[in-house]
Amino acid sequence: MSNFATLWHEAATTSLGFFWMALWAFVLGYIISSLIQVLVTRKRMQQTMGKDGPRSIALGTFFGFLSSSCSFSALSTTRAIFNKGAGLAPSLAFMLASTNLVIELGMVIAVFLGWQFVVGEYVGGILLILVTWLLVRITRPRRLEAQARRKMGEGDEDGDGPDKTWKEKIRSREGWQQIGQTYVMEWQMVWKDVLIGFTVAGIISAMLPQSFFQALFLGSGGENAANPGFLAVLAQTLVGPLAAFFTFIGSMGNIPLAAVLFAQGVSFAGVIAFIFSDLVVLPVLRINASYYGWKMALYILMLMLIGIVSVSLIMHYSLAVLGLLPDFSGQAAVGDREFFKWNYQSVLNIIFLSVTAVLAWFWHQGQKEHAHHEHHEHDHGGASLTDKVLRVLVVIALVWLAGGVTIPLF
Repeated sequence: MSNFATLWHEAATTSLGFFWMALWAFVLGYIISSLIQVLVTRKRMQQTMGKDGPRSIALGTFFGFLSSSCSFSALSTTRAIFNKGAGLAPSLAFMLASTNLVIELGMVIAVFLGWQFVVGEYVGGILLILVTWLLVRITRPRRLEAQARRKMGEGDEDGDGPDKTWKEKIRSREGWQQIGQTYVMEWQMVWKDVLIGFTVAGIISAMLPQSFFQALFLGSGGENAANPGFLAVLAQTLVGPLAAFFTFIGSMGNIPLAAVLFAQGVSFAGVIAFIFSDLVVLPVLRINASYYGWKMALYILMLMLIGIVSVSLIMHYSLAVLGLLPDFSGQAAVGDREFFKWNYQSVLNIIFLSVTAVLAWFWHQGQKEHAHHEHHEHDHGGASLTDKVLRVLVVIALVWLAGGVTIPLF
């Protein structure tokens, strides 16, 4: 029992340590994301994405980058864009860009995994959009598109009023209240995923032996882990999305877990495939089915899986040819890390927590001023079952972390 208590304490401390390491990157990323979302207008988005040509794909990618969000929010916005007349390929480009080409994700990846994985995320994200576009052009799913549009019926409400310029917004109290509201909403969208993801990463780091990873990801952690053959890399790249499919963890929560996989000897391709797989998880499949019907949902799932596996392999061997493939042996073992110490991360965390307090104050002021107006809650794609499961997991995670941290007191 004492051994379990020690592991429990180590797992909880590791989870909190992971979060402390990444906190400033989360906050900075969401500040930039909120500024972009409030100050940059997207009124012409649907009008400019009606075809599947290069310009529409580029605009879908650009608007997706501006609209960085959690997976569920990306699904909801993609549905609205598709429903208002955007082509399937530009809509999917928007969805992929808004979950992969995001500033905050790159920052967290840099903290945990290093610059090669940041390159893999951004360059691979663009390649994933291009591969998806190519697959749509080859398969030409016109009948599926027509069925999906019929299922969705009437379009979403527009509600677009006259927009102020970004200069007017940034100089006004209302503009900053809107930025504060967007910032708080970003956290409201992801905090459950982040909490569960970091808790699971801590548990896996402290409690699962290396033999588990060797069994799940063939060729990892063994004698040839530093230079696995093609079949081993392919197997790990296929297992990455499969392992992610049954999780409820979004891309931001997956990063510390991806760092654990890499430290255990999983190949670059396997880890990057795991990171890319936030849009092939079970809740996302269910939500897409409720939007477009099961045939279109499974079609999108197959596009994503083919794209993720092929792009992960392309990025892996491109870096290998250039001699830039990261070495997992240089990754510090979790048990060897000293998470809570006074360094640049602590200073950055304090600075950005102060900025968070200011933005939260603007949000609170905006809430008070609009208390008597109709309140529109953020749509998470109607994922009621997912939300219920997440709430249960959040309670379990909080109890686990609190118990693990306080064990030494008893």
